[in-house]
Amino acid sequence: MKTVLVPTAPHDMMDATLQTAIALARRFDSYVEGFALRPPLAEIVSVDMVMGLTWAADERGDAEAEAQARDAFQRFMDAAGLLRDAGPADGPRWRWHADAPAGDEFVGAYSRVFDITVVGRPTQSATGPRMATLESVLFEGGRPALIAPPRARDTIGETIVIAWNGSTETAHVIGMGMELLARAKRVHVLTVESGMVPGPSGEALARSLQRHGLPVEHVHLGPEKRNAGEAILEYSESVGCDLLFKGAYTQSRIRQMIFGGATSHILANATIPVFMAH
Repeated sequence: MKTVLVPTAPHDMMDATLQTAIALARRFDSYVEGFALRPPLAEIVSVDMVMGLTWAADERGDAEAEAQARDAFQRFMDAAGLLRDAGPADGPRWRWHADAPAGDEFVGAYSRVFDITVVGRPTQSATGPRMATLESVLFEGGRPALIAPPRARDTIGETIVIAWNGSTETAHVIGMGMELLARAKRVHVLTVESGMVPGPSGEALARSLQRHGLPVEHVHLGPEKRNAGEAILEYSESVGCDLLFKGAYTQSRIRQMIFGGATSHILANATIPVFMAH
């Protein structure tokens, strides 16, 4: 996890997102790059004075939002004692990427050259992180996302819970997160009977990870009246988990939206950082 990308915007959870990114950078001596995440400007053709004034107002607001994002990012990096990047060096470093294009399409494409992208937990609030940003990273980037909770934790990756359901998506998460697993003090492979799909058992995964020398134990939860997402979060809290591994959308996103699912519940309610990939 040597390269960390942080899309930065003036929203309610940005402080916790930056704190989570800094905690990860300290753990791995990472390079952290931030840029202003801005929605694309409306395509307005100035056919009269009113529309021309609207276009100018949009440009001013866009510039102000970019300046706020830059100032917040730099303030947090400086306060944390991270040094500005000046080429290869020991210790965590940071850099601000100026003039990044607007729109989530850039996030998805640019995240492909980073080990991980840190985003805030999506909300439906107009002043919170947007689901479109996370989904752009997950589905267009091909790399994992670290989803910061509304309040940052003091530690990250010391006690990891893997929400194993036998799926390809969760297998991808584990493969991408081996650096994190190698540094964990405890690793719990958690299976929930109501959340499994056809695939290897939790015991099989635990045995495989133990061969890497990881301190792994397997826990299985039987039939639950709750959904799998609720069971995963409750168990994670009970063991002091400070990082949850979760595959993204084993069901289709449309089915998740209509019927619910573990991914949807975790994205809406997690109070711990979530390491996620598709």
